[in-house]
Amino acid sequence: MNKIESFKIDHTKLKRGIYVSRRDEIGSENITTFDLRVKEPNNEPALDPAAAHTLEHMGATFLRNHAEYGDKIIYFGPMGCMTGFYLLLNGRYDSKDVVGLIQELFKFAADFAGDVPGESAVECGNYTFMDLPLAKLEAAKYYEEVLDGIGLDNLNYPE
Repeated sequence: MNKIESFKIDHTKLKRGIYVSRRDEIGSENITTFDLRVKEPNNEPALDPAAAHTLEHMGATFLRNHAEYGDKIIYFGPMGCMTGFYLLLNGRYDSKDVVGLIQELFKFAADFAGDVPGESAVECGNYTFMDLPLAKLEAAKYYEEVLDGIGLDNLNYPE
């Protein structure tokens, strides 16, 4: 079996940041997959699954309602390793192109007040599996320590 692209990244060198994971052409469309790395792989605890689930609900809602990018959002959700999220956008982008969007997203999540979007038995298959305080804490940490003043080392995969 061929090794998939994401397994070719040296995770021992990977820092928190925003990375282009892949670009795909589907017919005449381009899809860009972003690796939003919230945790440094194998060097810090992974995201708490309930916090990640909460961030998924807030993030997907925020992104799909975004004035500029809302109609370009294909998917937003957690990585299986729980060290970040994947964001798929319709179009060809570089990491630097979405810094502002990702800053807005995680600032929104860090400052969120109210009921988590989709947090009901009717709207979610596991609606009690949420942790808003921890989700806000993780969003604030990523925003303050990585996104606010992000540099090239956090926008390009390590060699």
